Amino acid sequence: MPEETNLLSGLWPLVSSDATDWLLELCGDGVTGFMPPAMPDSAWVLNAMYEHERGAAGVSYHEYRQARLADGSVRPHVFAGVDLEVGIATGGGLGRAEHPGPGWRRLRWSELARRTGDPVVPDGLLPSRRCFPSAKKEGSRPLGIVPPTEGSLDRATWNRLITVLTEHSAAGRDTPCLAYYNPLMLATTDFDNLHVQAGRLGDAGILYDNPAAGFSPSNLWARDRSWVLCTDYDLWATKVAGPPALIEALLNDREIEAVRLSTVVTRSP
Repeated sequence: MPEETNLLSGLWPLVSSDATDWLLELCGDGVTGFMPPAMPDSAWVLNAMYEHERGAAGVSYHEYRQARLADGSVRPHVFAGVDLEVGIATGGGLGRAEHPGPGWRRLRWSELARRTGDPVVPDGLLPSRRCFPSAKKEGSRPLGIVPPTEGSLDRATWNRLITVLTEHSAAGRDTPCLAYYNPLMLATTDFDNLHVQAGRLGDAGILYDNPAAGFSPSNLWARDRSWVLCTDYDLWATKVAGPPALIEALLNDREIEAVRLSTVVTRSP
């Protein structure tokens, strides 16, 4: 852990939080991430979800949890004498995500949309846990599907996105960049001294494993402001704003799944 921290701070040293002033003016509050408008174009890069090749026909996360509680294979969550086993276990998580391992394949949002009849993202909404209501059973998702996590790109999508950004930045890997982690990611209440680091785009891979955060950065942007991305703490996707050529590359990429959304959306996830 200390070696990782030292390497990260060497490649991406902390800089003044004043570096986010232009984002504050452009986007407003950045507590969950500075959400940019089109600059002049934009698209949403969708976090990966996965499906098991055998699935778990008809079983939801909530049903599976209740069955394990009933047979005693797991203990109920109790804190300070209070039983926390209330509500519905919906499935899904928060923060960084990896490929689940053998037996799992990537399930593209477009495939699940065709299967359920739901839109990839409902009109007026942002990509979030409110997507794909028809895939739920009494509010809980199918056990055979690992939904996207909130607040962070998955590792494969992060790596590919950095590659595409590099291909569409004038200085390539040497493009000077800044990264911002919102206070929620760092479990801090210091909203006056925002956590901003400066480095090269070619070294952005290490930002994914920031031991202090557990998330990919809330914002990453080129110092010349030619593009900026935002991974909001509450959402299942990352907005990328920048030149049309970059946005078209993301929309047509074979690995990344990206969509354009209407300009009028509901902020709440």
